[in-house]
Amino acid sequence: MQPTQRAIIHVDMDAFYASVEELDDPSLVGKPVIVAGLGRRGVVSTANYEARKYGVRSAMATSEARRRCPDGVYIFPRHARYQEISNVVFGVFAEVTPMIEGLSLDEAFLDVTASLRLFSSIEAIGRRVKEDIRARTGLNASVGMAHNKLLAKLASELSKPNGFLRIAPEEIRGYLDPLPVGRMWTVGKVAEEALHRVGIRTIGDIVRADAWRLNKAVGERHAALLRELCRGEDRRPVVTDAPEVSIGAEWTFEYDLEELPIAEAWLLRQCEKVGARARSRGVNARTVSVKLREPPFTTHSRQAQLPVPGNATPDIYAVARRLLQIWWNQHPRPRLRLLGVTLSGFDARHGDEQQDMFAAPVSDKLSDGVQDLINSRFGAGALVRAGVLKTRGNER
Repeated sequence: MQPTQRAIIHVDMDAFYASVEELDDPSLVGKPVIVAGLGRRGVVSTANYEARKYGVRSAMATSEARRRCPDGVYIFPRHARYQEISNVVFGVFAEVTPMIEGLSLDEAFLDVTASLRLFSSIEAIGRRVKEDIRARTGLNASVGMAHNKLLAKLASELSKPNGFLRIAPEEIRGYLDPLPVGRMWTVGKVAEEALHRVGIRTIGDIVRADAWRLNKAVGERHAALLRELCRGEDRRPVVTDAPEVSIGAEWTFEYDLEELPIAEAWLLRQCEKVGARARSRGVNARTVSVKLREPPFTTHSRQAQLPVPGNATPDIYAVARRLLQIWWNQHPRPRLRLLGVTLSGFDARHGDEQQDMFAAPVSDKLSDGVQDLINSRFGAGALVRAGVLKTRGNER
């Protein structure tokens, strides 16, 4: 008996943040809408399809977007509202399968293989998901269907906006071969340029290329993976409840930080954020990393181990502050345009674990708990440590 072929659906909301803004304010429909940070160093989160006609895209500097689309409507993100809509969308997913791999607020893979016994086909499941999202949120989703993740995602991308496409096994070559190599997963800008130099420009070219030429362009290991992918082969499973491998927070400043005490105060604020998130997830971190970006775009990273795995803000800050001070003292004229903190190397906490003699004092844990409780009830930043207050004038 042959194993059942997998049935994978990829759902991606169309211009999600911008579409939510249009939903809440219908006067925006038909106008170029750009959801972005509005400061001097803001970045575009989402641009609707009207704005994309001007060349505006996500991750573009807001200043560049304004240059290309001066008459656009620029809106600061409302993350709480986007999360509210996302919860409804993921509720729709849960009605057809428990096998959900969320990629972001507006994107997910669904493994509906087992659900085929309840529905007539993968198309029937995809149609139900699409129509229910539209009925409950008023928003359009693009739905791609195939027997693996690679092809399902490609199907949703090729059919956007408001797409609905299944790529069957016998249709793989017809869809893949004409596409430029840059559309293939794992092919970034550097690999794309290397492939172009040896005359490989389409996915079909990769399938037909001899081993020597492909290995020369991207290396033997990448070449082997690329051949599999370009044949439409992808064995990756849909992963539900994937363990969090890191927790991070960072901030890009309106004006460069040139004073160490101000940088330390901002660092404390980021440590509070990541510490609160680690405590809410019940995990202890082993490693603290600090991200430092000098103007214009030179980025440094420093990391060190906590003496004992934990999540108390004072412990995280002590390590992060030491890393910041070392970096600061090594530079003749230190300046920062971005500062961030990341926790990694997690251990799950257990209620019956033995108290370590080097663990954070009870008073520190209590103060963390009080701060987390107040901020969860009244909003992030309702209660901050004294060192953070001096940063308020720099925030936008």
